[in-house]
Amino acid sequence: MTRKLPALSTDNRAFWQGGADGELRMHHCEACAQFFHPPAPVCPRCLASDVASRAVSGAGTVVTYTVNHQPWRSDLKDPYVVAIVELPEQAGLRFVTNIVGTPPGEVFIGMPVRVRFEQHDDVWLPLFERAA
Repeated sequence: MTRKLPALSTDNRAFWQGGADGELRMHHCEACAQFFHPPAPVCPRCLASDVASRAVSGAGTVVTYTVNHQPWRSDLKDPYVVAIVELPEQAGLRFVTNIVGTPPGEVFIGMPVRVRFEQHDDVWLPLFERAA
């Protein structure tokens, strides 16, 4: 599948390229000790600018998901799962991703998952698969 890749910036480069080192990296605020996503130059909680990326475990839990059956483009393989995954490092630390390696009918809310990176050019997309 051809994916639309993000434009890399100073703020998001660590997130999109952490997979080169096998790390899922999330932005963290030193002032209020909170992780946040998407990456930004200031903390959305306390507005401090002392933020940087940190590696997290790469584990997660499916909070919700949908199965897409519509082939929006000819190169999209349907069906595929779009999910919101929450990371254990902090309640509410969530982001949108795809669940891969598991048939869509076997995905469920509460399913434990782990990150798996898919490289495209200089971007490593953090996708998730069912945890063993």
